[in-house]
Amino acid sequence: MSVLLEVNNLKKYFQNPAGLLHAVDGVSFKLEEGKTLGVVGESGCGKTTLGRTILHLIEPTEGQILFEGQDFSNPNRAEMHHLRKKMQIIFQDPYSSLNPRMSVSETIMEPLALHTKMSKEERLAEARRLMEAVGLAERFENSYPHELDGGRRQRIGIARALALNPKFIVCDEPVSALDVSIQAQVINLLLDLQEELRLTYMFVTHDLAVVKYISDDIIVMYMGHMVEKAPADEIFNDTRHPYTKALLSAIPVPNIDKKMERILLTGEITSPVNPKPGCRFMPRCRYASEECTNLQELEEYSPGHFVACCRHKDIQ
Repeated sequence: MSVLLEVNNLKKYFQNPAGLLHAVDGVSFKLEEGKTLGVVGESGCGKTTLGRTILHLIEPTEGQILFEGQDFSNPNRAEMHHLRKKMQIIFQDPYSSLNPRMSVSETIMEPLALHTKMSKEERLAEARRLMEAVGLAERFENSYPHELDGGRRQRIGIARALALNPKFIVCDEPVSALDVSIQAQVINLLLDLQEELRLTYMFVTHDLAVVKYISDDIIVMYMGHMVEKAPADEIFNDTRHPYTKALLSAIPVPNIDKKMERILLTGEITSPVNPKPGCRFMPRCRYASEECTNLQELEEYSPGHFVACCRHKDIQ
């Protein structure tokens, strides 16, 4: 399987009155074509910023982004225009991500008008095909977003993302604003489209049950750092980082007879503004030691399983 996307030491800092906010700080990974990379962590850990930086919706501070072997770290306007056709995003909020003044068909046709030479009739035919592909009935083509429920609005967002036949899509918490029953429909739709169109996903979420179902590999982020990366099953079966362990302990188990040990994190949360060297999880970690004041580099615990923790062998 060929590598579609490679990210090396990607950083995104924001200027803050108190200093530099380290939103994404030295993230590296490779994503193979046709696979799904899940990115999980608490709100504010940098997972959405990571996805938007890769797409150049916000520009990186430092680092390298390779797509299909080509360096797109600092693309010019022509390169960015070319890249937009291959890399798309499905936004989290199906309400605010759609223009309320554009109908369903107009929304889906917009990228076709910007990036292709199709006639209006051809664009409308393609919009209808995409609506059918994502499960939207043709009777909704002249409807406006406020007339539809959240599930249908998110299907519009998916159809819009598919309009230019992209290879890579960042799914930025695409089901978090939907009811549970609708979440399952949308996730299954994304999986069906991936199989049919050979799509590659980066799936950003805080829902660990969802990410286990849809992902091939999972990255766990904390305060801008990647603290653990492994195949999905191994993350759940052989957790090595104490932060990942705490996240997994919060997943509800539908079995009243099974007692789960909930790991409650205490201690002060490290400020992402001008953070000190060392492990940013240290103030909340029960395994913390003097050694944790040093910078924690990713270490390969087992094939494909990387952990940024000097005490990972002590995790039970």
